[in-house]
Amino acid sequence: MNRKPIFAANWKMNKGAVETEDFVKSFLSKIQGQNFAAEIVIAPPFIALPKLADLLHTATAVQNAHAIQIGAQNCSEYDSGAYTGEISVLMLREFFVHYVILGHSERRSIFGETDASINAKLKKAREANLKPIFCIGETLAEREGGKLESVLRTQVTEGLKDISEKDLAETVIAYEPVWAIGTGVTATSQQAQDAHAFVRSLIAELYGADAAGKIRIQYGGSVKPGNAAELMACPDIDGALIGGAALEPQSFLDIIRNGTVQAQ
Repeated sequence: MNRKPIFAANWKMNKGAVETEDFVKSFLSKIQGQNFAAEIVIAPPFIALPKLADLLHTATAVQNAHAIQIGAQNCSEYDSGAYTGEISVLMLREFFVHYVILGHSERRSIFGETDASINAKLKKAREANLKPIFCIGETLAEREGGKLESVLRTQVTEGLKDISEKDLAETVIAYEPVWAIGTGVTATSQQAQDAHAFVRSLIAELYGADAAGKIRIQYGGSVKPGNAAELMACPDIDGALIGGAALEPQSFLDIIRNGTVQAQ
């Protein structure tokens, strides 16, 4: 089934408004005249969202802006109220955010997010018509302990609990083996493909073969220009969620270029 690849830059806690402007101006100049058969997302820190939105909607950027979607790195499961430090989905909508990364392993391990809280955020995101990038993945101990499939099954089943097929169609899954995130260690293409195929089989169990064939599943975990082509050639890998290698415009572009083909 034809699925449009999606390449998303997760800047994590890097780049404020000034650095965001420098990156975007450079990146837009590099993609000038290019039309990749892929969707491109940039997810900066919250404080840089206004600058990113402004840059992509100015007259000078409009020729290239259609190529880039704005992403956020998280959202609250609540609409408003006494939740210090939280950002609601309606606040994100004000800055033309289309995608929101949810369930990233750093949110799970450092900030204690659970499958239940991630599920609540997925639902809240869809209420606001935001498209979740739903992250899942196992630790090295879980993989070596033979728990890969049980961990992914729990994360997928609980994370997507009561999510409709219609909302699933607007969701991207990002498989990120925790042991490969920011470590420089990348899953082999066969390891990544096997995990992606398993996740797709879980979606088929939950929603049917048609939904499973349509959903996009990204790979994340030390994706670089040098390994993008091999990973993206796998039949069940539909793009990448990229951390450190997406902090530099040329590196991000090279990953997209190496991992896809330009539309004619």
